Amino acid sequence: MEKTIAVIRGDGIGPEIVNEAVNILDIIANLYGHTFHYVDVEMGGCAYDKYGDALPQEMLEKCLNSDSVLLGAVGGSKWNDLPAAKRPEKSLLKLRASMNVFSNNRPAKIWPQLASASPLKPEIVEKGIDFIIVRELTGGIYFGEHKTETVNGEKVSVDNMRYSESEIERIGRIGFETARKRNKKLCSVEKSNVLDCSQLWKAVMHRLAAEYPDVELSDMLVDNCAMQIVKNPAQFDVIVTENMFGDILSDEASMITGSIGMIPSSSLGSTSRGLYEPIHGSAPDIAGKNIANPIGTILSAAMMLRYSFDLAEEAACIENAVSAVLNQGYRTADIMDADGKLTGCKEMGSLIAKHLTKG
Repeated sequence: MEKTIAVIRGDGIGPEIVNEAVNILDIIANLYGHTFHYVDVEMGGCAYDKYGDALPQEMLEKCLNSDSVLLGAVGGSKWNDLPAAKRPEKSLLKLRASMNVFSNNRPAKIWPQLASASPLKPEIVEKGIDFIIVRELTGGIYFGEHKTETVNGEKVSVDNMRYSESEIERIGRIGFETARKRNKKLCSVEKSNVLDCSQLWKAVMHRLAAEYPDVELSDMLVDNCAMQIVKNPAQFDVIVTENMFGDILSDEASMITGSIGMIPSSSLGSTSRGLYEPIHGSAPDIAGKNIANPIGTILSAAMMLRYSFDLAEEAACIENAVSAVLNQGYRTADIMDADGKLTGCKEMGSLIAKHLTKG
């Protein structure tokens, strides 16, 4: 197989963690006889410093002309004072919208080796944590109208949440299809006791449920869901929700698994081309210190192989290597425990690479 991958190293720890993931992909290509071509894309604060634009059109075109995109992280405190439209985070919204990737899929899974790292009580963790949050990615309040104006002598800000039936339906179908491939339980999360958007969301989800009689659909208000994720995460299989709710809940879910540095994500649309990235930020305070955890990015590369390139065996090879290294007790600082062997970013990548074996 021959594929072109756009590689966005970005800001902060982005270059460090992406380099380790690319090295893993190179080894996989050699093991299984594939060819991966990498196209470097400058995006984020580093691109703003160089071009005055966090995602120049030329760079965007490179992403759109690739088979998939691997992203490290963008942004950081250095650029916090820029006008909102110029900030690196806006480039990520622009990239998602341009790629038309409307579904962000974030697994929340506890690795058995890291059970002690979870902030939850052992009796809760023992019940199991293994669910996926399917988050609508290109609609809702993040993409609605934003304005601040002066009214009666004071500033007033408005952020508009908007959803159409078709937007809800397409993400709803992904939720149902994902549940169908797992344990056939789908929880639709909204705030229908307050928001019109959520009332429409609930109505569309219940209409879709008739097409998926094999999937058990439940409804949950977002505030209750936030509580239930820490009270009894074992009850969840697949959660589907809108953009802002999904942003918040998926970060909460990542922390109950022990570390945000372990969690990959995929963003997909109507084609096989996807955007793959760890869910953590650029962590500028530890950039360049060789202490970042590259596993979330490495597992994101594995997700790319599985979901965009249909290379399930190759993806499993990476996941098994990660598990083997964790079994041996190696830990980066964010997942370090009393019996762990403290390991740096480069060293963790090298250890995983050594455990990549075909078959």
